[in-house]
Amino acid sequence: MTSNHPILDQVVLGYSPMIDRNRMVMATRLTVFPIRPDASVAAAPLLAAVNEVWPAEGGLVSLNVVSESLLHDLMEAKPSANLMIEVPAFIACNPAHAEALLSLRVNGNTLLIKGRPLSELPRDVLPCFKYSIIDLEDDRRLGDTPPAAGVTRSIEHVQSSVHTLEDMEASFRRGAVAVLGWPMEHSAVPAGGKREVQADLQVIIELMARVDAAEPIEKMEATLRRDPSLAFKLMRYLNSAAFGLTVEVSSFRHAIMLLGYSRLKRWLALLLTTASKDANMRPVMFAAVRRGLLMEELAGANAESEVRDEMFICGMFSLLDRMLHQPFDQLLKTVPVPERVSQALAKHSGPYHPYMELARAIEAESLFDFRAAADTLMLSAEEINHAVLRALGKAKQLD
Repeated sequence: MTSNHPILDQVVLGYSPMIDRNRMVMATRLTVFPIRPDASVAAAPLLAAVNEVWPAEGGLVSLNVVSESLLHDLMEAKPSANLMIEVPAFIACNPAHAEALLSLRVNGNTLLIKGRPLSELPRDVLPCFKYSIIDLEDDRRLGDTPPAAGVTRSIEHVQSSVHTLEDMEASFRRGAVAVLGWPMEHSAVPAGGKREVQADLQVIIELMARVDAAEPIEKMEATLRRDPSLAFKLMRYLNSAAFGLTVEVSSFRHAIMLLGYSRLKRWLALLLTTASKDANMRPVMFAAVRRGLLMEELAGANAESEVRDEMFICGMFSLLDRMLHQPFDQLLKTVPVPERVSQALAKHSGPYHPYMELARAIEAESLFDFRAAADTLMLSAEEINHAVLRALGKAKQLD
């Protein structure tokens, strides 16, 4: 993402995954807050910025626009069909918007109605909506009560505000077609807890230790040969567009010759955080990749390569306790990381910790926390938004 989009100094961006029943991320939800509620923000420049990351054939993104005027403008525009539009129930019920909603349906856009309507939806508008978004707290409170006026059970629902695996499983049992949020809060084990680490992850941890110790290439190659599928995945990452090499990497030995040990560490970190075979870990892996890339981008293009690499690893490893089911004070005894990364992960301190707080605020789609974290780092919304879109664009290339 290199283009200059003026709208990025007028809004705040947050993101989260939309996860289907197979625990696959079916779409990215992009939440858009205006920095000033009274400001007039146009849809066209927003669409230009979004389309650079998600072009017409570039995957699904659900736009959650927290501005009535911007949403009106967006509904009147003609966004590409891969853009899903979230529409609050009070707007969907207003006959004045029926024509725009019908036009979006004809255009091929998937529409989602947010919340339960308090009045009847116009009859011709109801078929425009493929999904309804129901907040977890509302669903818990209402239970099996009949649907609100104008909403039929033919509209499948997406559960929002899902933060634990238990909530995700319960939402699917209640019939949700997908969930919105980060279902991973409960997964970290308490201090002293431990679970056996799967064999393929142990191979990567051992390989990282060998790279950290700068052992001979032959020893590292022998370690990697224990799991050919991991070797293949590592080569795929190294040859991806996100990595930007002009020469194709043909072997692990070739990778070390091209990159050196220090640069190779970051891609072993990526491999470690995306190698779990547990389907419930897919949202965690989705988060880790984006958090690592985001923290690297937040470091800035002028930062030393060592700092950018460390911030990448810091973001990638920030969810490793959930993946490996061990607290960081135990994990970091076996997984080698730089001191500044260790401070952020295990002690919630050091120079990288404020960037971690900003990344969490962006993932939480929390405007209040975003402002507090941005002020601490003295970063503008424009700088942060550019970093968010660059990171999401690179993550798509790795998926």
